[in-house]
Amino acid sequence: MSLDEELVRTLLKEQHPDLADLELKEVDGGWGNQMWRLGEDLALRIPRNDPTSVPLLNEHRWLPEIAARVPLPVPTPVRLGEPSDRFPKSWLVTTWVSGEPADRTPISSPQAADSLAAFLLALHTEAPADAPRTPGRGDGLRGHTEGFEKWADEFAVEDGVREVWADGVAAPEYTGTPVWLHSDLHPANVVVADGTLAGVVDFGDLSHGDPATDLSAAWLLLPDGSVDRFFEAYPVDDATYRRARAWAAARALSLIAIGTAGVKGLRGGKPTWLPAGHAAMQRILSGGL
Repeated sequence: MSLDEELVRTLLKEQHPDLADLELKEVDGGWGNQMWRLGEDLALRIPRNDPTSVPLLNEHRWLPEIAARVPLPVPTPVRLGEPSDRFPKSWLVTTWVSGEPADRTPISSPQAADSLAAFLLALHTEAPADAPRTPGRGDGLRGHTEGFEKWADEFAVEDGVREVWADGVAAPEYTGTPVWLHSDLHPANVVVADGTLAGVVDFGDLSHGDPATDLSAAWLLLPDGSVDRFFEAYPVDDATYRRARAWAAARALSLIAIGTAGVKGLRGGKPTWLPAGHAAMQRILSGGL
């Protein structure tokens, strides 16, 4: 099914007619959902590759509460679109978060370390018993070793990367209270203004578990030389640091894999992710063990 402007306007006219005449502009990017900017202050998130509406329904249920306590703008749901004969899944109208995606305009200001730390400290509160759990997010590293090794072999990574992964796997596992997690903090899921972090988007993998999952963002998002500043603002024990760095290595490999697919013109590939992945990998390696 083609998610073209005609279909999107029809969905709005049928379910939210007061919004149907606002300017509509497709937003480049995204994988699980197709995004449209709606007027000046709103956006639409419509499932494209996600097989179900569950991620968007999780956002609709939980993001207003999270948005109220975090210090950066996030796409807060304001309307829910119901499945219909025209489109079989739920969809969202959210607030628009201004800024350029960091895979296209990398963060350059060291001050972003403080902003990212403040955001994650506010997000990482105890998750309730009915919080969503996304498979493979917020859990232990050991179950991901096969996938890491596959990509490490395919992209011939330096031995230091494998050492970072092995060190993280060897670190004590998280036994603390499961906390709220964004779970997918990489450059395409944050926006930048004036060189610094201006917002966090795409909470489709909202989950709970080990905070190290999100702390990997220090290497993935921040400019060179800013990781130590981040961990001064968000202090952690040695084991958490080691797990976070291992997650960063795995996620940098993922960026490289998806970026390489984009350069080759393959479906689902994102060419802008390739330089972001290489930059993150160099930050990880420059820190040593």
